[in-house]
Amino acid sequence: MNSLKNKVALITGSARGLGKAIAERYAALGADIVINYSRDKASAEEVVNNITAMGARVIAVQADVSKVADIKRLFEEAKKAFGKIDIVVANAGIEMVETPVTEFTEEQFDRLFSINSKGAYFTMQQAALTVENNGRIIYIASSTTAFPIPGMAIYGGSKTVPRYLVDVLSKEIGHRGVTVNTIIPFAVDHSGIFADPNSYPELRKSLIDSCPMHRLAEVEDVANIAEFFASDLSSFVNGQHLLVNGGATQ
Repeated sequence: MNSLKNKVALITGSARGLGKAIAERYAALGADIVINYSRDKASAEEVVNNITAMGARVIAVQADVSKVADIKRLFEEAKKAFGKIDIVVANAGIEMVETPVTEFTEEQFDRLFSINSKGAYFTMQQAALTVENNGRIIYIASSTTAFPIPGMAIYGGSKTVPRYLVDVLSKEIGHRGVTVNTIIPFAVDHSGIFADPNSYPELRKSLIDSCPMHRLAEVEDVANIAEFFASDLSSFVNGQHLLVNGGATQ
């Protein structure tokens, strides 16, 4: 088993879904954890309780990643609590689907880009300034950045911008032994827009039909790759964008 003992991991948007799964996986591997949430304090406290039960140290910090001041405060509180940061996962994001290009509003555009693009950018910027030598920076993208899907123009576009940052940042700080990589998950069951098993039935069927494995991803599928990118196994894997999609064609 990989070990993250004596490592400190900060995961944005980790009160639920993928972020929660990654945080709990890292805790199980021995890392100290910084949970981040925007509004759902109750869910964040539940994750804290789960991780405490594993015997790991953990704090939860409220911060809205669309605000740079909040991001800076998040990192400051993490360092104050644990003295350092080794792993940063830029996971926080919001989804919007089944909306044609002609129907997106300026307000919707600004909201998605403020969280998915601006939030991820400044999270990774702070990570680059803060993370220890030989640390890990991981961006959670979306398969819509690889396979354009009708109705997801602004969502996919907002998740694409930070992918380019990964390309550049991996070259700018690689000399410190820090790796910067992207995980590109397929649609994740029991998470996000598919948290309700009855939600978006036509989109769900279309996605499953496109996948040779005839299912959506599960949070554990993504946590497996997050474990790899955080561990010593990936010490020479840098600037990569890994699809976790079961071979799906959209």
